[in-house]
Amino acid sequence: MDSLEVERGLGLWQETEGGRATLINLSENHTFRIDRPGAARHILRVHRPGYQSTAAIASELDWVSALRNDTDLPVPRPLVGRDGEFVQRIGPDRVAVLFVFEQGREPVPGDDLAPLFRTIGRFSATAHRHVQGWNRPSSFTRPLWTAESILDPGGLWGDWRKAPHVEGATRAALDRLDGRLREVLAAYGTSADRYGLVHADMRLANLLVAGDEVMLIDFDDCGFCWFMYDLAASLSFIETSEEVPALRQSWIDGYTTVRPLSADDLQVIDAMILLRRMALLAWIGSHAETTLAAQHRDHFASETARLSAALLG
Repeated sequence: MDSLEVERGLGLWQETEGGRATLINLSENHTFRIDRPGAARHILRVHRPGYQSTAAIASELDWVSALRNDTDLPVPRPLVGRDGEFVQRIGPDRVAVLFVFEQGREPVPGDDLAPLFRTIGRFSATAHRHVQGWNRPSSFTRPLWTAESILDPGGLWGDWRKAPHVEGATRAALDRLDGRLREVLAAYGTSADRYGLVHADMRLANLLVAGDEVMLIDFDDCGFCWFMYDLAASLSFIETSEEVPALRQSWIDGYTTVRPLSADDLQVIDAMILLRRMALLAWIGSHAETTLAAQHRDHFASETARLSAALLG
């Protein structure tokens, strides 16, 4: 969807009618900045067709709104359209959500990330504690992130077997990893103290840093998964960095200021990181048109196979 198509639909919201749309990100969805002379900026997220249903998007926003009301987590503020609904149909096969524009920049490798990981560890624990006591609406529906929905050929993000360079020795290692992950996660289980509603994509690209303030954005992938998956997701695309052990510990330090972790939780971290790698590998294969996939396509499979050695023994 291009900027002109978006601009034709901006009258759906009082705040953006007559505005100009600028594409600022293409990943799972199209994200546009909306500018109007003399008015505040806004962010418009136009959803990828066939990924999340309207009911699932509305459920995401239910949780975001509950987190804003019930916790001190700095999360986005969605705005309703003229009809009073958050989710608006902006084209024949597209729906969109408008958000208040928030100041800040995306942190990047090379920044001092240890304090940031302590913060997002605390954010994760706060969100996990919230969902354990939250009475979800009866209409609430979000994806289930399980070993099967990530690793099976019909996975939510595609089939990792069809990703670039999954062949030969790399394919053999990843097949072994697939089986081992299923075993480890089945043994770990999905009891309520370790599995529930999570952000599921708390990586650097979904944070905004402004001075000492950090905001958590983009709940589009939130769903039911293991709580420790949020740690794995925070390390997305930087799993091979020498800083990872220190960042893991900073996250754990922040998390345990809010919510305890058991020995089993700590032991499963390596498996969660590799499960996330397999999810991202599938995503790279099914999203070849994106800049992010192109950046990682040539080496992601082989690096995942190399990292799997620690779990496979």
